[in-house]
Amino acid sequence: MTDVTASSFVRQDLVAERSAPVKTTGFVGLLRTRLFNSPTNILLTIVGALLLWFTIIPSVRFLIVDAVWSGKDRTACLTENAGFAVGACWPYIHAKLPQLIYGFYPEAERWRVNLALILAAALLLPLLIPRLPAKGLNASLFFFAFPVVAFFLLHGGGISGFGLSWTAGLLELFEDSVISAGQVLLSLSKISSIAPLLWVIGNLVVLVGTAIHWLIFPLIWLRDQIQGTGQSVWVDFAITAALVSLIAFFLAGGVRHGGRALASSIATFVAIAIVIKLIGLDHGGMPIVATNLWGGLLVTLVVSVTGIVTSLPIGIALALGRRASIPLIRIFSITFIEFWRGVPLITVLFFATYMLPLFLPGNFTVDGLVRALIGIALFTGAYQAENVRGGLAAIPRGQGEAAAALGLSWWKTTSLIVLPQALRHVIPNLVNSFISLFKDTSLVSIVALFDLLGSLRASFSDPKWSTPSTAFTGFAFAGMIYFIFCFGMSRYSLFVERRLNAHRRN
Repeated sequence: MTDVTASSFVRQDLVAERSAPVKTTGFVGLLRTRLFNSPTNILLTIVGALLLWFTIIPSVRFLIVDAVWSGKDRTACLTENAGFAVGACWPYIHAKLPQLIYGFYPEAERWRVNLALILAAALLLPLLIPRLPAKGLNASLFFFAFPVVAFFLLHGGGISGFGLSWTAGLLELFEDSVISAGQVLLSLSKISSIAPLLWVIGNLVVLVGTAIHWLIFPLIWLRDQIQGTGQSVWVDFAITAALVSLIAFFLAGGVRHGGRALASSIATFVAIAIVIKLIGLDHGGMPIVATNLWGGLLVTLVVSVTGIVTSLPIGIALALGRRASIPLIRIFSITFIEFWRGVPLITVLFFATYMLPLFLPGNFTVDGLVRALIGIALFTGAYQAENVRGGLAAIPRGQGEAAAALGLSWWKTTSLIVLPQALRHVIPNLVNSFISLFKDTSLVSIVALFDLLGSLRASFSDPKWSTPSTAFTGFAFAGMIYFIFCFGMSRYSLFVERRLNAHRRN
């Protein structure tokens, strides 16, 4: 006890004061720890500050401080009339805003565009908010019902039949294509060195086309009989609804389990009937507005949204096909992907606009905007396929083996286990492709489609607003619109990425 007491130490003097610790939080801490903590960072901070000074300050002066905000023509944006060095000419944007949004869409029909945009926003926003319910119904309305309604709102026109007539028309078109191909081969057999072979193949193709004709003859006859009635749309609609509902009822299990499928089918057709009646599709619908009158932000949104929505399923199918064990599917997927990735988008647009009609039957035409949409969807789908394939390659093999051990089929393993994880891994790549596609829509102007930038350049030719700052104002306005959409997609992708990767948070 005495030894412990003797070895204890009690300080008799106060400890000298030490300097306060360096502050590492707040603005001062940011300056010390991030911006001025080393000679390299000090140099980079100074260079960055100079870049901001020589870019942000002039931009603010041009867009806000020295801008002209009111006026009726170009005289308001001239330096000699304003009394100072004029920056942005915002009266020009106000005067040309309808053209930049709608293009040359008739002014009396622009409410249809507004209604379509409102419907798109009303259906898209609930999909983007995770906590809202009824995601399945909302997705069905946005991806399947809305495109049809938007087409008849924006383009106009009506329908002369329904599912049965449409099916008969497609089969008849296929029959005509087969017979036309056989006749071409027969005509080539008269001048070719392999005439006997072409003659045999041509006759076989014509024979196949004739067989198809007699197979679909009852359906064609029924369509013609329906067209002869006074209410062809509603008769066709009733027959189609009855057939589809019965098929859904029996496929779902018949009397025991098919009641829900039958009710869903009937409810769907009732909703379709209401839409047909509201828009008046059975009586010609709304006035037709040709797509060559569309322009501005309308074309940009139509092309980008259609490309984004359609390219992802195409990319998923091609990525799965490239990994398939069936050689024919794998070779087709690889050839498709490498072909479309090996040509520039401009070439694709030219081919879809000017060469695609040469491969179609003479009595079948495709609208110019639709041809561009098809080309962009296939082009972007090839790039998305490689993004998805990278995500599929990142999934450990044990995931599929464990699913197979549990007795899951290939479809369930892919759709429920492998594909969701793969898509979660490649969210940045997918959104990057979406942003790139949104900006690449400006290329459609080379095939006589006026998107936002095309309408903007067309507005420069108006002598009423010809000033030194008109072009800079227009491009600044278009840049802000592109930035808003692209930045919004980028921030939402980060939100989705953080939400789906909650298990990896520190």
